[in-house]
Amino acid sequence: MKIGAPRESDPNENRVALVPETVERLVKAGHQLFIEEDAGTAAGFPDAAYAEAGAKTASATEIAGSVDIFVHIQPPTAEEVGSLKNGSIVVSTLNARANATDVASLASAGATALAMELVPRIARAQRMDVLSSQASIAGYKAALLAANSLGKYLPMMMTAAGTIPPAKILVLGAGVAGLQAIATARRLGAIVEAFDVRAAAGEQVESLGAKFIQPPTAEDAEGAGGYARAQTEEEQAAQREFLKGHIADADAVITTAAIPGRPAPLLMTEDMVDVMKPGSVVIDLAAESGGNVAGTVAGEIINKNGV
Repeated sequence: MKIGAPRESDPNENRVALVPETVERLVKAGHQLFIEEDAGTAAGFPDAAYAEAGAKTASATEIAGSVDIFVHIQPPTAEEVGSLKNGSIVVSTLNARANATDVASLASAGATALAMELVPRIARAQRMDVLSSQASIAGYKAALLAANSLGKYLPMMMTAAGTIPPAKILVLGAGVAGLQAIATARRLGAIVEAFDVRAAAGEQVESLGAKFIQPPTAEDAEGAGGYARAQTEEEQAAQREFLKGHIADADAVITTAAIPGRPAPLLMTEDMVDVMKPGSVVIDLAAESGGNVAGTVAGEIINKNGV
């Protein structure tokens, strides 16, 4: 079979769908592999590594028009879809629930599309669970970004000049990304609190050495597949009021809440950001799906009143 991966068109996307190690295995299995020039450069895989593994170089449209399996990180562009060979298979994250038009265009092109974000979170599919693997990386990186952006230590430091208290980090959303952010921040020595609308998350949060916080009257909001269900306006208002005091006390807030197929829930309104101390940091991991924080713009760093 012919298998190919083009360079990602999103300037903020550094990942690549095929790495040289995988290319080499597929070539040894008898398949023909095609890769666009510089497709893996941003991820640390030069063209020479792909050539050594047995891949051939081709343009994105050439790949789309000739391969049997077209692999991508982000959904393929309209130009790529228009070039697809009839009967080809597209393996990609498609955001299928929100992008019905894109899915329809793939169907019209005669392609079979495998939306990797819809792989169920079950033991048999763990190796293909791209959402969990990427969320874990995002949570880890979020904690590091918070540490790098804060103008203070994360751990408590005892010096000849005195004792510096540890930083306080609040994590909103204790899914895969949130739990990894908690674990990383705790390893760096921060005091961590975490909030989630799912009561079951409390035990996981506390097992990592963080404090689980939740309004005393909160109802469990766990939905299908372990994800949170959509919240009512009344529930959201009560949560925001409860969180405001914790946000005011935090040095950094990391938000990770997401609902599959829907815009990210708004967890922090503008007035909640306003109560934060100057020099505080907010890391919004849901920026690409609308953001958990009012004023978030995907791919941009925003400074509001020193926050």
